[in-house]
This record gives sequence, C-alpha cells and structure tokens, in this order.
Amino acid sequence: MSTDEDPGGGWPGRSADRLDEVDRAIVAELLRDGRISVRALAENVHISRANAYARLTRLTDDGVITGFTAELAPHRAGLGTSAYVSVTIEQNSWRAVSARLQEIRYVEHFAMVGGDYDVLVLVRAPDNTALRHVVLERIQDIPGVRATRTWLVFDEAHGRGADWARRGE
Repeated sequence: MSTDEDPGGGWPGRSADRLDEVDRAIVAELLRDGRISVRALAENVHISRANAYARLTRLTDDGVITGFTAELAPHRAGLGTSAYVSVTIEQNSWRAVSARLQEIRYVEHFAMVGGDYDVLVLVRAPDNTALRHVVLERIQDIPGVRATRTWLVFDEAHGRGADWARRGE
C-alpha cells in the first residue's frame, strides 16, 4: 500500500488526506482569525475570491473544517474550576459511555485513550461543588463506568500545535 493512500478512512490516529499548500495557508489564516472575510482570505493566500469560496466549501464538506467558533477564557466566563477526569470503562462500552458523556453539562471534551485509563475527560465547571456533582453523580453514574480519577488544573497554556503555513513532514 502506498503511503499516499488513506488506510484509515479518516479515523483519528490514522493517515489522512494531505492538504495542498493553498489549503494549508487557508487553514493557517482561519486559525489566526476565524472572522476573516473571504475577500481578505483570498488576498492573504493569493488566490481569487471564487477559488477561496470553492476551497472553503470543499474543506467544510470534506470535514477538514468542522466549524467556526469563539475561543473563551474559562475563568472569565464563570468556569473557575477545570479538571481532567480519567475514566476506566468496561470492555465494549465506549459507544454507550461516549453518548452519555456528550449529554453532561460542563464536559468540554473527551477522548478514548490508550494507557492506564480508557477515557480522558476535560470538565470546566463554575466551582468545586459543580465539579463534584459532574464526577460523582453524573460520570460515575453512567453504565459501563468502573472508576474515575480527577486531576485539578491549576494553570494551562496553549501549545504550538501544527504549523499549517508549512507543508507537513
């Protein structure tokens, strides 16, 4: 099998379709400013507006761009307590656990992971009382959840991430 093929069908952790340099430049611009006009985007990446519209449509239809959103400062938005919760689940219960986690208020993100735990959940709550409720009364109440462990977040920062303006290696 060629390394240019997508053996994983888009699943996380598998090879994905490569973006060309213009697509990568569009992604970089949108990550810098998600509110940029299509006209300014086209000018910045040196393509026509029609090409920019077409590429944005394709990137969205292909699921590369999944949405446009505002980035919040949790503490300033009233979510003063953040924690990572590791969850151990019963074998073959991921789909049911995942569906229930999606319904829980203050669960911001979760992922199935490899290692000592099965699921890692990011919870952002107004205070420790709300966090306690989420962990002890909502997450631990999900059928298939065997155990949880909670780590409070004292400080956080963004990493560098991918360099979208350059071709990946």
